[in-house]
Amino acid sequence: MTTFFITLIQLAVQIITLLVIVQVILSYFMHPYHPVRQAVDRLVEPLLAPIRRIIPPVGMFDFSPLVLLILVQFLGSLLIQILR
Repeated sequence: MTTFFITLIQLAVQIITLLVIVQVILSYFMHPYHPVRQAVDRLVEPLLAPIRRIIPPVGMFDFSPLVLLILVQFLGSLLIQILR
């Protein structure tokens, strides 16, 4: 049973990581009102908004996706260690 939860956590971490990376890449190449970009933004923005309140963008650099990726990886590893 714990292997199911470990696999589920790993899958969630991979999906969130992929979505954040896709969102960052699309933000460079795609118009903000493109339907694909809006769909990805709707999924990722709720995760980034609390981080942006703590760490606002510095000039044209937004470090919130990087912070989110680090947090997701850390929490995923922590949860897996607890389940083992």
